[in-house]
Amino acid sequence: MHTVVVGTSGVTASDVLAVARGGARVELSGEAVAALAGARRIVDALAAKPEPVYGVSTGFGALATRHISQELRAQLQRNIVRSHAAGLGPRVEREVVRALMFLRLKTVCSGHTGVRPEVAQTMADVLNAGITPVVHEYGSLGCSGDLAPLSHCALTLMGEGEAEGPDGVVRAAGELLAEAGIKPVELREKEGLALLNGTDGMLGMLVMALADLDMLYKSADVTAALSLEALLGTDKVLAPELHAIRPHPGQGASAANMLAVLKGSELTGHHQDDAPRVQDAYSVRCAPQVAGAGRDTIAHARVVAERELASAVDNPVVLPDGRVESNGNFHGAPVAYVLDFLAIAAADLASIAERRTDRLLDKNRSHGLPPFLADDAGVDSGLMIAQYTQAALVSEMKRLAVPASADSIPSSAMQEDHVSMGWSAARKLRTAVDNLARVVAIELYAATRAIQLREGLTPAPASQAVIEAVRAAGVEGPGPDRFLAPDLAAADAFVRGGNVVAAVETVTGPLQ
Repeated sequence: MHTVVVGTSGVTASDVLAVARGGARVELSGEAVAALAGARRIVDALAAKPEPVYGVSTGFGALATRHISQELRAQLQRNIVRSHAAGLGPRVEREVVRALMFLRLKTVCSGHTGVRPEVAQTMADVLNAGITPVVHEYGSLGCSGDLAPLSHCALTLMGEGEAEGPDGVVRAAGELLAEAGIKPVELREKEGLALLNGTDGMLGMLVMALADLDMLYKSADVTAALSLEALLGTDKVLAPELHAIRPHPGQGASAANMLAVLKGSELTGHHQDDAPRVQDAYSVRCAPQVAGAGRDTIAHARVVAERELASAVDNPVVLPDGRVESNGNFHGAPVAYVLDFLAIAAADLASIAERRTDRLLDKNRSHGLPPFLADDAGVDSGLMIAQYTQAALVSEMKRLAVPASADSIPSSAMQEDHVSMGWSAARKLRTAVDNLARVVAIELYAATRAIQLREGLTPAPASQAVIEAVRAAGVEGPGPDRFLAPDLAAADAFVRGGNVVAAVETVTGPLQ
């Protein structure tokens, strides 16, 4: 099994994906263990002094003014975890919780948190045992860390609360730890706080969304090309020299992908046939501009994610010179903004894809295709309601594009009076990404059917490869009406599996 070694300098996006989705094992580097021990010596020295130090010998948040005596500090650390594990609502996905735990471990191993090496090792052991704490949808405001979600994870380390075992069954965390031979941790000064104070949940969801969107944007370039082909559109607007004079990198990449898909098609460029037109509609002609803008948004979000993956987010932090200083690095604004930005881009990509689908189904704008791509229009309704489903998804995505990060609500007796809502931005982005896959799948379904209805004209080799692959995956082609939901579900699975891109690349080579 693949192993990810965690050091002091952060982790990569591929590390997060390997642990969260691939079940990779986690190990601590010798450098990380040494850094953990060194920082802990600093915390222990401060804990022995009579002067109060936030997070070490004081309460938290609005209660930070109280100095806590040594005999109560272990109880203080246990209590912050128990009291902050206050989430409600549905469970979040296993991959999100694994990313959350792994990214907290990443910061712990930086040597800036003061956590003992044995606590970090227990975090790795829990991940490696396939034990996943039960984390709930609601409880994070995206400031002072993803507090409630991280607290539920810390609770599992203490052997309390509930977790999902490697068999998928939710049980008492203490029982699962015992079966895995893992000893629950006894938290000491600062450790409870250090386990809760990070942007790890929103960052993990950002990393996974970026991976999903990278695949979906390539898939959308393909389905846009298929729709252009089915509508007998022109590929002249995809010429590199046209995109070079507006040099947005994403736009050029999307145009190049579409052009590669359409190479060798007999369907493109029929503007002067029986239904002459000078230009294609915007949803066809401007596909690279819209998808390209989204690609550039993804590139910006990836820069933010990479910076955050290299960060140590905690409060207070242990500095190399021995100081333990309070800070505001736990604020989720940098991550929250790009999560919202991605939801906007995804909504617009879905919107333009839906417009192309509708054009394929409208006999007045489809340039000779049957109404709704039906076999016997009137007796058959064809893909009429598939477009309704697509439209409903797009409408939902437009609502999800309303930014969470523009909101703030005060908490902790006005001590935490401005928050990022980054966790909420991440949660709605996950829904938006799911919906985008469904929207692209419906365009794929419509465009492949429409191309097959263009009898006497041969599609591009890459298009034909997609059609053959999607039919082999159980997605039916043209014909009389049938129970449509299974076909759409199969198309959705085809898209999510990266199969659209894989099929095209057998002909074109790697897409951009």
